[in-house]
Amino acid sequence: MAISNAIDALKEALKALPGVGPKNAQRMAFHLMERNREGAKDIADALNYALEKVTSCQRCNTFCESDVCEICSSEKRDKRILCVVETPADLAAIEQVGAYKGLYFVLMGRLSPLEGIGPDKLGFKRLGELVANNAIEEVVIATNITPEGETTADYTQQLLAPFEIKVTRLARGVPVGGELEYMDQRTLAAAFKDRRTT
Repeated sequence: MAISNAIDALKEALKALPGVGPKNAQRMAFHLMERNREGAKDIADALNYALEKVTSCQRCNTFCESDVCEICSSEKRDKRILCVVETPADLAAIEQVGAYKGLYFVLMGRLSPLEGIGPDKLGFKRLGELVANNAIEEVVIATNITPEGETTADYTQQLLAPFEIKVTRLARGVPVGGELEYMDQRTLAAAFKDRRTT
């Protein structure tokens, strides 16, 4: 028998977060209701605000609140270099390091046949159009060093093969199995500095 339909709905909603199973979701739900209702309200307000305001950049596909994000519209960025990443979290991790001054393209995921994620579900078509229609001289493939990330990198490299541009990958300073979002800044900076041609 359910204690409360509303609590059950909250627990189910919290399970949408990565790494949150039934027990953690229950713990979070009870904590918010017992001890931090104001925090729960802040979370709800912030989530509603983000859902209302956040869209995708028409150029690079990352999250933003306008047609074109601040990075793509900046005159200070090197528009000849494009870094391809899996997610906005990866873009944010690279930006925090400050070692890269070019533009980005966010695929919004990685290839994973087991999960039914093929090229048509990611931003590859837009990436090809972006490279074809702009004066890009180098594309840095910065996918995660996981089996899915490597498959995504290989597909990206094949997609870019017809273009007369330099294609590089992040150096192997990024550990195998690691995800950019969780790298320390020194490792990520070194990986960018030592990137290599594929």
